[in-house]
Amino acid sequence: MSPSPARRGPGRPGLLWAAPGALFFLCFALGPLLLVGYLSFTEWDGLGGLPSFSGTGNWRRLWEDSTMRGAVVLSLLLTALTWLVQTPIALLLGVWAAGRQKNRAVLSAVFFLPLLASSVALALLWKTLLDPNFGLIADIGPWIGFEDGDVLGSSRGAFGAVLFVAAWQFIPFHTLLYQGGARQIPRSLYDAASIDGAGTVRQFFHITLPQLRNTVITSSVLMVVGALTFFDTVLILTEGGPGTDTTIVPYWMYETGFVSRDMGYASAIATALVVVATGISLLLVRLTGFAAMRSTREGL
Repeated sequence: MSPSPARRGPGRPGLLWAAPGALFFLCFALGPLLLVGYLSFTEWDGLGGLPSFSGTGNWRRLWEDSTMRGAVVLSLLLTALTWLVQTPIALLLGVWAAGRQKNRAVLSAVFFLPLLASSVALALLWKTLLDPNFGLIADIGPWIGFEDGDVLGSSRGAFGAVLFVAAWQFIPFHTLLYQGGARQIPRSLYDAASIDGAGTVRQFFHITLPQLRNTVITSSVLMVVGALTFFDTVLILTEGGPGTDTTIVPYWMYETGFVSRDMGYASAIATALVVVATGISLLLVRLTGFAAMRSTREGL
């Protein structure tokens, strides 16, 4: 006889319902992660034969690699600038898109179009636009400080291009998060503030922003993890150049594993990247108190 709903608890499905998700996570997340962790202690070209155990050689090399240190600095810089650029823009656009302005739905739909295309297609599009010979940058380059239009050929321009393309592509996603969060704020709070004489700016800083606290944390965690694992746009747009000026950690991992055929060292880089990204995410959740999941609507 199957257990009654009362014994199982109200609204609690059996463990069998979690089996497909758990199996998927085991096969496509935990399993490959453990395999990569094992490969980080081996030497292997990824083509033939079996990996040979090399102890902690790859991890010692990780600490001594000057290119890796530069890649770490660039990845952290890209992560910090990504958050500083994307968060304010996405927050303001999300709050605006949650309103009832004229033509808001049409403009929002147009703005969210980058979400529908793949990262590879968008990177190819921007690489064409930034081509100094026949791209749009050849005409507008002198206006932004690049007389020859070779934005991708300079250190400052290439890194700025990566930052800009990433923002252009992912700001719509975070805008959706803020739009959904802003629509959950009770209208009564704004009505009461208006009666007390609070203007739009004061309402934003004293009502909207505090109510979106958990949304900001969620968006920030996704943004940080996304920036630390950013890869495909760099591969197509700059190929890590000029020199190593845009060689971030995921791209250096690709170069090591699939160009130099050093899968053991590439696995060490990948494992370190997963550990760091997970640690930063957990630290953000811990420091912001998000783990407690306190409601921002208490007393309503």
